[in-house]
Amino acid sequence: MQIQVVKSKIHRVKVTGADLNYIGSITIDEDLMDAANIIQGEKIQIVNNDNGERLETYVIPGPRNSGEITLNGAAARKVSVGDTLILITYAIMDYEQAKVFKPSIVFPDEATNLLK
Repeated sequence: MQIQVVKSKIHRVKVTGADLNYIGSITIDEDLMDAANIIQGEKIQIVNNDNGERLETYVIPGPRNSGEITLNGAAARKVSVGDTLILITYAIMDYEQAKVFKPSIVFPDEATNLLK
């Protein structure tokens, strides 16, 4: 049996931009991506703590050490700059492997979105 489990989580980052005219996705500071074990193009769930919105898109890397968290395309309508988000990716794995798997969870500085 295979199950889906949390693979990566970036907990409580602030939206720094919303670009409606971009093709789509979320831009994330590449340092945060690395720390959370998230790769370019990976599917990601976005949970907006301020308005309750939940959506899925894919990740594109932003400049390192920038703290950038920008929602692009239609997703830009689901956030406001300054909203607090939780970003989650999932993996499908065998049940026994999932029982011992440890997700990568990152708690950036909430004021800057930078790694502590």
